[in-house]
Amino acid sequence: MAYPDGLLHDDENVVVHKHPHWKMLLGPVLVLFVVVGGASYLAALVATTPWRLPVWIALGVVGLVLIVWFTLAPLARWRTTHFVITTHRLMVREGVFTRSGIDIPMWRINSVRFRRGLVDRVFGCGTLVVESASDEPLEFDDIPQVEQVQTLLYREVGDGAEHRAQEG
Repeated sequence: MAYPDGLLHDDENVVVHKHPHWKMLLGPVLVLFVVVGGASYLAALVATTPWRLPVWIALGVVGLVLIVWFTLAPLARWRTTHFVITTHRLMVREGVFTRSGIDIPMWRINSVRFRRGLVDRVFGCGTLVVESASDEPLEFDDIPQVEQVQTLLYREVGDGAEHRAQEG
């Protein structure tokens, strides 16, 4: 069962399911290259010294901590962040050890807009801004193909209003 199928109602279907854009992983990958390159360079510098083994162990421990903290943790956060639009609601889930989430019923959404800066346009992503009936606007950053997502969400909000009008 693919995420978020276990969270859906019987008559609810997934319209869009996305992770944040991969551009948020550029920094962590750069850190990985810098740590591996720097540690390799330093290890080669001390290779001919009599105290090379303790330095190699220290480099390995420090490098491992840096890679886990600055590369693997952001990768895990990216992988466990879900932006989902269904036929009934907008769902956002994030977190590795401490999960958090928000559900906004379609009938509570008043407006949907997006914002794309120059860098976002190059990468094909942007920020989605959702205004609901009584809350402050919610901003969701690094949404891939944000214009299409905004259009789909707006369509689902409209379809929900039409459905409610037919029932009422």
